[in-house]
Amino acid sequence: MNPHHHAPVTAPGVELRRYGAIEETDLHNFHQIVLGLDGEMEMTVNGQGERIDSCSAWLIPAGARHDYMGIGDNRQLVLDLPAATLAVPERLFDTARAVRLDPALTQLVSQIAQRAAAAAPPRDSADLRARRFHWDASARLCAAFIAQTGVAASAQFGAAAGLDFARIDRWLRAHLAQPLRIADLAAHCGFGMRRFHQLFIEAFGETPHRYLQRLRLDTALTLLADPRESLTDIALEVGFGDQSAFTHAFTRRFGLAPGQWRALPSH
Repeated sequence: MNPHHHAPVTAPGVELRRYGAIEETDLHNFHQIVLGLDGEMEMTVNGQGERIDSCSAWLIPAGARHDYMGIGDNRQLVLDLPAATLAVPERLFDTARAVRLDPALTQLVSQIAQRAAAAAPPRDSADLRARRFHWDASARLCAAFIAQTGVAASAQFGAAAGLDFARIDRWLRAHLAQPLRIADLAAHCGFGMRRFHQLFIEAFGETPHRYLQRLRLDTALTLLADPRESLTDIALEVGFGDQSAFTHAFTRRFGLAPGQWRALPSH
């Protein structure tokens, strides 16, 4: 069976999907997380088969061939993650696997699915509202997913490489407002500077400063959804020296200034 062909994907996105009873095959150059919502589906990735339901998900690395079929009536929330978009440790996708979801993540999946079902336009739409929805929903899902599954994945894959990427991601998220001192983070993890820098790039796919910058702006997306937070407060909260520096970095990445982004309807 020939895999589906995909147009280039350059931004993260979430989409509600139903899978039919006839097995299909797919292969794409971006990572993907298939989050169970209603009913069940069967998926086989690189020869490993697993059934997922409303409390589980599949992690599919870029380039991994996967065969799938729905079992009866089903709905899934599918998260597409092209490289270098959201802050996601590269090692999280070292291998394809199915994971169980905790109740908090299951609830978030349900909430985002409701928004997607209500009014989410296609990701490739020129509609700026669509852009905000897909980036915001993807950032929220990634943050929650790494928080829940990263610990187990890090124990499985990080120990062999000598770097606990889930612990580092947690540390960075907790210290966004502070300047990054690599020496402090390296010492926190028990490594010298040069070795730590090398291991970080292997685990995260980019340098510590680049990953942190992505993480700061991902977090800003979520904070902008709260009208009680001023732009200056958000800038300081995610580690920019002032609102001007924040606006410049945000606009360069997302194509809109933070105030313009906030003014867009979210659904």
